[in-house]
This record gives sequence, C-alpha cells and structure tokens, in this order.
Amino acid sequence: MYTGINPRGARTGEVYIKADKTMSLSQLARSICESPTLKLNEMAALLREKGEPVIHLGGGEPKSKAPIDAIVSCTSLLNTGDVKYTPADGIPALKKAIIRYTEEHYDRLVAPENVIASSGAKQSIMVLLHSILDPKEEVIFPAPYWVSYPEMIKLAGGVPVPVTARDGGFEPTVEEIAEAVGQYTKAIILNSPNNPSGAVYSDDFIAGVVDLCEKRDLYLIMDDTYNRLIFEGRQPTNCYRFTHVHNLESSKLIVINCVSKMYAMTGFRIGWAIGNRQLIRSMTNIQSQETSGPAAPSQWAAVGALNGVQSCIESLRLTLENNRNVMLARLGAFTGVKVTKPGGTFYSFPDFSAYEKDSQKLSRMLLEKVRVVTVPGREFGMEGHLRLSFCGTIKEITEGIERIKWALDPNAPNELYLGDRKLVRDWQ
Repeated sequence: MYTGINPRGARTGEVYIKADKTMSLSQLARSICESPTLKLNEMAALLREKGEPVIHLGGGEPKSKAPIDAIVSCTSLLNTGDVKYTPADGIPALKKAIIRYTEEHYDRLVAPENVIASSGAKQSIMVLLHSILDPKEEVIFPAPYWVSYPEMIKLAGGVPVPVTARDGGFEPTVEEIAEAVGQYTKAIILNSPNNPSGAVYSDDFIAGVVDLCEKRDLYLIMDDTYNRLIFEGRQPTNCYRFTHVHNLESSKLIVINCVSKMYAMTGFRIGWAIGNRQLIRSMTNIQSQETSGPAAPSQWAAVGALNGVQSCIESLRLTLENNRNVMLARLGAFTGVKVTKPGGTFYSFPDFSAYEKDSQKLSRMLLEKVRVVTVPGREFGMEGHLRLSFCGTIKEITEGIERIKWALDPNAPNELYLGDRKLVRDWQ
C-alpha cells in the first residue's frame, strides 16, 4: 500500500491511498516446497523455548562436538583478524586435505582441478545439477530418498524420477533402475548409507548402477555424506572399484562428501565434489556467481578436521551403533511395526502403517499429543513410514519411543506423566 500527497487529479494537500498490485512469484518459486526437516527443527526449537518437554527424534545432526583440531584451525584464522574472500572453488589447503582424504579412502589420486569445495554437500549437488541439466532432463534416484533431491532437481530445471523397489524394500534392483532410464535421463543419484532408511546398498547394486551409467553415458552422483558411518564392521563402499573408465577426465562419476555428519560439523557448512576438470570448472563458474567461495573460517575448520586426529569418527560410529541397537530393541516391542535394521547413518525408517497409513497425520499427532518430533515418510517417497533419528542421547531415544508407544498402543495406561505434566489419552 502506498500513501502519498497530491497525485494527479487530487486536491492540493489531499492524502490518498493506492493499493499495491498482487505480488507476483515465478512458477518455479511456487513449485518449490520448504525443507520439511528444517521446518521440524524450527518447530521443535519454538516449543522448547516455551518450556515444552519436546523430544526430537527427527534430527539430522550428531550430538557430539566438532573435533578440537577443527576448532583450533578455525580459531587460528580468526585470531589473525584477516578473514577475506576465498577462491570460488575452495582454498588450496582444503583442496589438499580433500585430495589426501580421497586417496586414503577411495584409493584415487586426483588433482586440485578435480575438486570443488562448497558451502555444504547440498550446494555441491546443487551447482552440479545446474551444470549438467537442461530443462526437462531427468534425474533418477531410489526411494526412499533424501527430501531435498526432488526440489533441487526442479530448481535446476530438471524432472525428478524416483524408483521404488517392487518388493517394498529400500534397495531396488539394477533392472528396476534401468527400466526408469529414458531418452531424457541425464543422471542417477545414489545415497548410501541412505537417508532416511539407513540402508547400505550392496556392492552388486552399486557395481550394476556404475556399469549402467557408463553404458548409457549417464552421470552417476554418489552422495557419500554418511560413507564412514557404517555398522557391524562393514567397510564403506568405494564406487571407483567398479568403474571401467579409469581416466577421471573421461568419467561421469562424481563423488559428493562433507564434514557435516562424520565430523559432527553441520553448522560449518563445508562439502565438496570430485569430478572431471571440465565439470568442476563449470561448477566453479556457477558457484562464483551464486555465492563465491565458502566462508574462510569454515574452510580452515574443515582442514583441521580432515588433517587432524580421526578417532572422533570411530567414536561417533560406535555410539551410533549402540544407539541404533537400543532403538531397534524398543521398536521391537510394538505390535505391527515393521523395522528394517539400518546398516549405517543415524536413522531408522519403520513402517507404522498398521497404526496410521497417513504419515503426516501420524507425525502431527505425535508432536501434538506427546511432544515427539518425527519426520513423515511421505516426504521421503514412502507413505506409512516415519523417520526416527538415533543420533541423540539414550535417554531421548528410550523416552521418545516410550511416548510413541503410549500414544499408539490402545492397551496402554490412560495416563502418562511428562515431568510434572499429566497427559490423559483423549483419542483412540
């Protein structure tokens, strides 16, 4: 609304009011949904500020602290007071650390020109999609999938194509992936260990998809965000083992990684991509126009984490494996809940459809009635499921599952105490 004086045709000194035109948003802006996981984090924080006894089983960040080597490295830069712009693709020290990390954990020697550091793995994937997709080209990924994949692909002008296993499991067959490939297919994304299911894809499946992409001349994006958070002594899968294109400059295989999950550094926002030079150069050009280089203190923190003592990852992995076992034992007490044992990450993805097929309705009810935050399976491409995180404390896990059981079990006592607050079941 605009307030002015003396428009054309108005009397001198007369104040008038003119209504604004309706705000116009692009079709793309109207088509993109907000991140449901970030929205849940906001809701949980607001409830806690009001003193509500919220238990957050929807979270996606470990409780452990960032490694001391990361803090020291970051602080050293801050103490100089000389915090300036960085190269659009990352500082040389971080690239060097990523190259060493890639050689150690992937047995692949790459050059600085094969590396781009970004403000989180999400940005690495986003500038990658902008680099490879033309309008209406398709990107395939298995369901369940990370909630951001469909929206990111749409932001880049592409078409998301989820593939759900016919057997209802969390790993489709290579044949099912191949059936989804069409004339507009440009890339396939694999995320293993998988968010939200915790599934670790078999070597045969990954080898088959690598072979499929090379035969069909498709990009393969390996989202290895949780690569080293794997349980039961299983070794992380190295996708480079299965490639027949040994010259990286001729390869369409891209590996995405970050310090967020494995090093418990979610707030530092540093991720990276490894790919052929032409692609990395294009990604760098796009990133330079979107955000420029990642923040210097965060990059130096990542340098400290990658070059420092690595025992923090094993410590976190052991904690998460123990937490997973506790959660699985508690979920096993539910009648009708189907749980597939997570092989990695810090998520489980049980099927609650025996109680409520609408996962959004169920998630909302659990938050309103017993103050437990969960993430609806619909957001990940599988209705009836809830994503439950076990990256919190044992107390949070046990109490959270107990509250859920009380809310859903018709044979549970009619009352439940949350601290001094008494809850009474007023629903069926």
